[in-house]
This record gives sequence, structure tokens and C-alpha cells, in this order.
Amino acid sequence: MKLLLATATAALMALSIGSAFSADPAPLNSDTEKDRIDWSQVEAKFGAFPKLPEGTKAGAVSKTLTNEYWRSLGEGYKAFGDKVGIPVVYQAAQSEGDQLGQLTIAEGLVTQGYNVLLVSPQTDANLQPIMEQAKAANVPVVNVNDAVIPQAEHYVGNVQRDNGVRVAKWFIKNRPNGGKVAIVEGQAGVYAAVQRTDGFKSTITEGGKFEVVASVPGNWDRQTSYDAAVNILQQHPDLIGFYANNDGMALGIVEAVKAAGMQDKVVVFGTDGISDAYASIRAGELTGTVDSFPVLTGEVALETALRLVAGQKLPRVVATPQALITKDNADRYSGPGARKALLEDAAAGQ
Repeated sequence: MKLLLATATAALMALSIGSAFSADPAPLNSDTEKDRIDWSQVEAKFGAFPKLPEGTKAGAVSKTLTNEYWRSLGEGYKAFGDKVGIPVVYQAAQSEGDQLGQLTIAEGLVTQGYNVLLVSPQTDANLQPIMEQAKAANVPVVNVNDAVIPQAEHYVGNVQRDNGVRVAKWFIKNRPNGGKVAIVEGQAGVYAAVQRTDGFKSTITEGGKFEVVASVPGNWDRQTSYDAAVNILQQHPDLIGFYANNDGMALGIVEAVKAAGMQDKVVVFGTDGISDAYASIRAGELTGTVDSFPVLTGEVALETALRLVAGQKLPRVVATPQALITKDNADRYSGPGARKALLEDAAAGQ
């Protein structure tokens, strides 16, 4: 009897342990997840890029190709794919609101036999159905930046909250007397928009010198953000600055500030680091942007995905770099020298 009880107990323990290992991971918060590694440390920890199974191919789906950020991310996928000889198919929804269209594309890539799937979801929820489908087909899924699928086992991207924090710190340093500021947010409920907004708002209000007088949705849209900025400037003619959750919206705000003749009083910051933002910064119009280096992010994301295909056990989050860009440092983070600058930043803990 004792032997039977011991055997049964051992079997239950084994089943319990097995269930724990097979259980879905805890809901992902990509900013605070402790199982993470910085992009600059991947090769040092996991070695040179591994040999892949013959015929490996990668599929990727993004929000839309109407936004330069997502086109640049695709350039990064292609660049790394070409480097290691792996074909990459990169597709996107028609617009940043086409949630069903994006899901249909992702489902198609799984059924077409791609070995790994990289996804940048429209929202935190619209690509959730693909997770079970991909798992059943033994296809790893890597969530790449922006919206975060709670069930995602792997994520590549930057610390979204830090986008807003960096801009807030610029205001605190460069506008020591404080004043009224406004936020134009991305799509309501999307993880990146929520985190960027909270990072800015909580940091800038800490000392009591700044007041956030408006925080309104711009839905990632330039015209919507222009209209919002016009209204905010009319209501708050003493405003000293705007923070927008992406560069397209920020450039719309710049036009509203120019139309109001307030270029000398109101600063504008965006997020993403698209080429139009750099041009506007150099022209003295847009004050700055938080560049999240989409081409490099694409390269890191595909490398991460393919290391998973090769059987490597990478951390749940691979963190990619970002930097606050103004006219003073735009050249350092542009062109071929950007990667070197970012590695220097990583070594310095920035």
C-alpha cells in the first residue's frame, strides 16, 4: 500500500510539474518583464548566429505601410534576412484601424507554412486568436513593438514608458520655470500609447511646476492631431509645449503651431524618429523626437525570431534602443554611424 501511495504521489507531482511548464506565461508587460536582455548583449550571451534548418522562411505582419516607421521596420527585416540568406515576406493591413484585415494576413502566413511569425498588432487584442493557431502549428510568434499581446511568449521592442519620460526630462531641464503642456495620444487603449502618455504625464508633474492641461487622442493620425492642436492652442494661448505619441501626429501639431504663429513659444516633441521628423528638426520646426530606430529593431527582431527557430532559449523580452533626438545630436544618430552610437550608449548604460 505504501508503495502504491508513493507511486501515485510521484505521478501527481510529475503531472503538476509538467502542467506548470506547459501553462501559458503570465500576461506580458513588456516594460517591466524581468526575463529580458538588451539587444547589445544577445551575441555575447548566446553566441554567433546559429545554423538554421534548410528551407527556413519568416513571415511578418505589421500595422500599415502608410506610416514610415512600419516601412522602416520592414527594411530591417529584409536587411537581416538578406544577411543570413532567409526569405522574409512582410505584409501589412490597409490602415492602422484595419484590425480584421491584419488578423486575416497573420492567419494566412501561419497556414502557408512560415517557420516563424513576427507581428506588430493593431491593438493589444486583435491578434490574440493567432497565438493558439501558431502554437498548434509549432510556429514561434514574436511580438515586435507597439501594441502588446498579453499571451506573447517573446517580445522585441523598446521600453514604451521611457519614451514619455525622456521628453518630460527635457522639459524639466530646459524649461525650469514650468508651464502648461499638452499631450496628443495614440490609439486609445493601445499599450504603447498608454505607457508613453503615462511616462510623460507622471514625470513632468512630479515637481509641481508643470500642468498637463489637455491629453487627447490623435489616433496616430496627422490631420486629427492638427485639429486637436488648433483647439488646444485656442483654449490655452499660454501653452509652452506638446508631446505626441508618434511623429506623424507631432508633425501635424507643428503645422498647427505655425498656423497660430507660436513657433517661438511652443515646442513640439514626437516619437519614432522617421525621416520627416529628422528633416523638421534640422529645419528648426519640430523640437525633437524619441527615435526608436525601426530599421535596427527589425534586424534585432528577425535575429531573435530565427534564433528561436534554431532552438535557442532567449529571454521573453529583447529590449531595443531609443534616444531623444534634437538638433544638437541629430547627426550622431543618423546614417551608418547610428549603430556605433547606440552601442556606445548601451555600454554607458544610457
